[in-house]
Amino acid sequence: MTAYEQKKYPPLGQLVEVNGEKMHVYTKGEGENTIVLLSGAGTAAPALDYEPLINEMAKNNKVVVVESFGYGWSDKTDSERTVENIVEEIRDALNKANIEGPYILMPHSVSGIYSMYYANKYPDEIKAIIGIDCTLPQVVEYFNESAPTMPRYLSALVPTGIARLAVYLNPEEYLPNSDKGTYSDENLKITKSISAWNLGNKNIVAEVNEMDHNIDKTIDMSFPPEIPVMIFTQKDDKVTEDGKTIVSFYQTQISHLPSNKIVVLDGHHYLHWSRYKEISKNANDFLDAL
Repeated sequence: MTAYEQKKYPPLGQLVEVNGEKMHVYTKGEGENTIVLLSGAGTAAPALDYEPLINEMAKNNKVVVVESFGYGWSDKTDSERTVENIVEEIRDALNKANIEGPYILMPHSVSGIYSMYYANKYPDEIKAIIGIDCTLPQVVEYFNESAPTMPRYLSALVPTGIARLAVYLNPEEYLPNSDKGTYSDENLKITKSISAWNLGNKNIVAEVNEMDHNIDKTIDMSFPPEIPVMIFTQKDDKVTEDGKTIVSFYQTQISHLPSNKIVVLDGHHYLHWSRYKEISKNANDFLDAL
């Protein structure tokens, strides 16, 4: 079934060769700004998952989705899922796709860690960072929590068809939680298929289990002062005993920057599922002000 679907649903964008494997890069729109969307861990098909936000932001920006190995239409890789490897793969894919910087990185969830590393290692390549409920390295220490892990045996189950069975028995768990009509029926059909291809594959499991090490490598980093940062976060009324909130955490991360902004929105951790119009408007206003 997977082989049949992969012929039926060809890549939306272009496949470029990175370290001997193919990575999928999807581009839409034109404009002064080149926005690079980076997905969270386990997002099966980032180019489809971001579709409503892509359509909004591509009205006056060049929007790019780089699907890392193990995601969307990209191949799997044997390369370790270290922050160094992932960032170099992203840079190589953008270069091979002839997409010139400087870039505005737009990371969701765990890719906030990769954006922190990218901004410190190659600050001249980054024009700004706009995070969508992004994970930053210091969050675990700030809230005295531990990084998530995934059982390694999951990657062995994918070829058996159990992952496909899970998706088909409970598709709402693997599809965007948004108002009807936000995503086309075709999008949801393909997302369902790609979820069956990619759910719990070896690269996703390895990436989650490498998160603790990637945090250790970046925990002493902060955003360079010359890079403007905006962060969207979901409304969260939880307050720790010592008065900490997710907003107070983000303030510790970006208040030192001359250009910084935090926007709180109602919604799911995947804020772009339902708040793509607000995200696009606020992001465009922030970039225009630069």
